[in-house]
Amino acid sequence: MFSKWFGKDKTPDAPKAPEIMGLYLGGSFELADLKLKLLEPELTIQNCARSQLIQAVGQANLDSGGTMLRFYTDDEAFLQVVTDGGLTENHITDVKLWHFYETQTIGDDKQWQHCLDNLISQPTYTLNGHTFTRVWDAVGDTSPPVAVSETTYEEDGDTSTTDQFMMLYERELDNDRYESLLVVGEEKIIGQNKDRCLVISTGFDVQPTDLTING
Repeated sequence: MFSKWFGKDKTPDAPKAPEIMGLYLGGSFELADLKLKLLEPELTIQNCARSQLIQAVGQANLDSGGTMLRFYTDDEAFLQVVTDGGLTENHITDVKLWHFYETQTIGDDKQWQHCLDNLISQPTYTLNGHTFTRVWDAVGDTSPPVAVSETTYEEDGDTSTTDQFMMLYERELDNDRYESLLVVGEEKIIGQNKDRCLVISTGFDVQPTDLTING
């Protein structure tokens, strides 16, 4: 009653996770079964779930002026949508589905620096017996990892920020298709501590016909 008379401070709304293509936090999507049956034998990932539930959403601004959105799913995966110049479907330049392959904890500053200087960016990267070639080559002698800061939105309303230093690789498959490899050094500040790890993921291109968005 008193709050009605004098007014009551409202609890601020939790930051809203970005949406695109009908993809949103708590939503889900289906992957085309036929394409996966044809593609999976050539991929590192096996038994990719056809139906995936979005459990978190990440957003990072790119130096190019574009935006990277990631829809993290219950299949240890994330659907990554890259846009240029806006956040509508007309601005989408790339869509890939990534699956986490391996995560290695980095224990101290020396290991972290070695990771940044030597592990993330190499001319080629060998994984599971396959050789991937670096995609993001610089003009000079070295090609340092690309740095982005990703804000992640959770279903419970929490948000967190992770600094990422990444390099993209790829290898050619049959029929002019490619498998991609993403090597990322991640750093998150938790209290007074630095939580660091090396994250390796493999992915492939996704076309609009490969997806069914569950509204």
